[in-house]
Amino acid sequence: MLNYLKLVRAGNLVFIALTMFLIKYGLFEPFGVSITLNLFGFSMLVLAVVLVAAGGYVINDIFDVQADLKNKPDRTFIKNKISEKSAYRLFFVLTIIGVGLGFYLSNMIGKPGFTAFFIFGSAILYLYNSQFQQTILVGNILVSLIVGLIPIGVGLYDLLPAINSENQQTQSTIFSILIDYSIFAFLINFLREIVKDQQDINGDYNAGYKTLPIVFGKSRTNKILFVIGLIPLGFLIYYIYQYLFENTRAVVYTLFLLVAPLLYFQINIWTAEKKTEFALLSKILKAVLFFGLISIGLLQFILL
Repeated sequence: MLNYLKLVRAGNLVFIALTMFLIKYGLFEPFGVSITLNLFGFSMLVLAVVLVAAGGYVINDIFDVQADLKNKPDRTFIKNKISEKSAYRLFFVLTIIGVGLGFYLSNMIGKPGFTAFFIFGSAILYLYNSQFQQTILVGNILVSLIVGLIPIGVGLYDLLPAINSENQQTQSTIFSILIDYSIFAFLINFLREIVKDQQDINGDYNAGYKTLPIVFGKSRTNKILFVIGLIPLGFLIYYIYQYLFENTRAVVYTLFLLVAPLLYFQINIWTAEKKTEFALLSKILKAVLFFGLISIGLLQFILL
């Protein structure tokens, strides 16, 4: 059982669920916006997203097994501890149940077309691992797009169906906040995906992948990462100046837990060469993503 929990990245799944619940109970409810789903319905939405994401992690390990045996042999579960047949079976079960729940939920709220959100997500996860992972940047963009869509998905199912002429302004404002978080999550995860490519360059090369570091080399990729890293950094500085500068707690939180780690990343990515250095920078970006997304639950204490 422990091997299966590690295979589906249980910690990441908990983070996804936490982010979604923070959006509902840390943003929607405190600000009194109109919502569509009760606790049961929302829990079904969270479960559907978590199951599709878990399936994505499984199919990733299936297609990545050759590279993973080189990059991280001690953390490769397919073939070592779990058979490929069992992994494929788990992928199909998780994905079918996740999409099925999404289909049921979409019809329950009277928006059957919203099922496309789950179909698109599961299809992208499969295509990313089976096809686009071997194409420069396309895989990085697609997997980051999936991460960025999580906050929007919550708004799509819980916020959008409850919009009417009386609450349109409030609902639109909250939805715009979700879009900002989605953009931030996309940018940080995009950076991290390329850093992970830097970290796994040897195994990816042996597996025949065409990642950014393999095509352009580590040094040039570092410079590209530095330039891309300026975007979320500028995004945060703009947010502080435009919305948060009058709230000391918000400014301190953003500066110490988001801006400072990103500055550390910017300084060190320029000269990073070793696998351990890229591993550290990847963890820093993961922490930035974590503190960035959980700040959704803190907005009620900052803005109210």
